[in-house]
Amino acid sequence: MAAKRIAQSAVNWSAMAEKVSESQRPMFNAFKLKSDQYLRRVMANPEKPPAIDWAYYQARVAVPGLVESFKKQYESLQVPYPVDKVTAQVDAQEKETEVVIKEFVAQSNRRVAEAEAELKKWSSVLPFGQMTMEDFAEAFPEQAWSAAKPTFWPHDEASQLPPAHPAEH
Repeated sequence: MAAKRIAQSAVNWSAMAEKVSESQRPMFNAFKLKSDQYLRRVMANPEKPPAIDWAYYQARVAVPGLVESFKKQYESLQVPYPVDKVTAQVDAQEKETEVVIKEFVAQSNRRVAEAEAELKKWSSVLPFGQMTMEDFAEAFPEQAWSAAKPTFWPHDEASQLPPAHPAEH
């Protein structure tokens, strides 16, 4: 299998640099420098190796059959190219992550809607400094003091008297 010649870097370095924190920037720059140096070394070599002039060596080598043996071995040489075993795993992980991201976005949108509803509720309520007891009882009926169920200061659950009858609790 012939390796494809790389025309340009397949890595979008500027997009990757945007996602790198300032504390990680020196390591990122060192990594990019090494990658660029490797790419330059690869690009400095020709795409195909230079052709060997077998006739030249045939005329100069005195051992009979040695050049033919080298030529046969050279032409039968196959450099194994590693088989891609991880792209399918990376693609599957990417699809799983996309599902998680969509779920997170949906949950975040729900939380934003709840927060906006809460904000709208609080913006429609009178400021506490301007509120009367009646306004408070109307806005927060579950928290307002009522004559039907009086409480003792500090008006929390622990400071109240136990009910007179167990059925009332």
